[in-house]
Amino acid sequence: MDERSPLRRGWTTGACAAAAAKAAYAALRSGVFPDPVEITLPGGQRPAFALAETRLSAGAATAGVIKDAGDDPDVTHGALVRATISAAAPGSGLIFRAGRGVGTVTRPGLPLPPGEPAINPVPRRIIAGALADIGPAHPDLVVEIGIEGGEALAERTLNGRLGIVGGLSVLGTTGIVVPYSCAAWIDTIRRGIDVARACGLDHVAGATGRASEVAIRARHGLSEIALIDMGDFVGGMLKYLRTHPVPRVTIAGGLAKMTKLAQGRLDLHAARGGADMVALGEVAGRLGNGALAARIGGANTVAEAFAHADAAGVALGDAVARAAWQTAAEVLDTPRIALEVVLFDRDGRPCGAHGFAPAHDPSRPRNRR
Repeated sequence: MDERSPLRRGWTTGACAAAAAKAAYAALRSGVFPDPVEITLPGGQRPAFALAETRLSAGAATAGVIKDAGDDPDVTHGALVRATISAAAPGSGLIFRAGRGVGTVTRPGLPLPPGEPAINPVPRRIIAGALADIGPAHPDLVVEIGIEGGEALAERTLNGRLGIVGGLSVLGTTGIVVPYSCAAWIDTIRRGIDVARACGLDHVAGATGRASEVAIRARHGLSEIALIDMGDFVGGMLKYLRTHPVPRVTIAGGLAKMTKLAQGRLDLHAARGGADMVALGEVAGRLGNGALAARIGGANTVAEAFAHADAAGVALGDAVARAAWQTAAEVLDTPRIALEVVLFDRDGRPCGAHGFAPAHDPSRPRNRR
């Protein structure tokens, strides 16, 4: 593909489920599966989906659609999304069930209560609209959604941490997958915070990667529910916590990413730029070591800079943690949260920390962002 060409968009699991459900319902009523089958998305788009599987039996019909996530590295790209439609008792309305490969909600804090199949509210509405295209506006039907191989695919997601067991979630608020969109990751961060709050946890920890997550979990003895995989989106996590507070919040990360946070960055992705080595050297200079400042300013990597500081016996990590804490505290800006920042190297060894303190200075005007 030409590197200059736009990335191809795809369709969410919810959109595929709606198309499969519409085709199955049409066959249940008429004996014929429409192929391709067209649905209407919340934004008014009307994509058409080819059917990969059809099955009609007495009282039930099944159709399947292969999910195309476009150029996004979605774990469900290429998976068969299957819908089985059957009649429900009069007055029942739509009854959603989790077929094989679709999980069940087991913890509070998610958009659906425990015990419900993990078919999110917007996909349910898209499915209901697609069914209404075929028959009554409020049909009495059992809608079973499955995803082939969903149990194994779910192990590559954070579903287990969120309390979704047995398979994947049927997701999508627009029906469209935007390649490499940060929206899905930030939504997962928010749902993790929601679940932690609903479970009554008083401490959550956002980590930039696996090594820092393992290390901070061991440091504080945290449960899995308390761990927020924030990745590079520390700003997204902090802004949500500002309005959905948890009493204690830890930010844990590697040396380079925490250095960027200390330098005022809230998006820590490498594509947004590297750490300012000269500025990092100036931190060492303020700690009273001018020669070290020059060596750090000329270092190739943050890891090299920290190695120079260790050799000189200078606690650079603590200074970086203090500055990172200040950046994060200015975003949180609430005395209801005690904030901590901890730096780890690639082996999970602590390299600096600034311990719990209220994320608001009473002498400073409240942040109105």
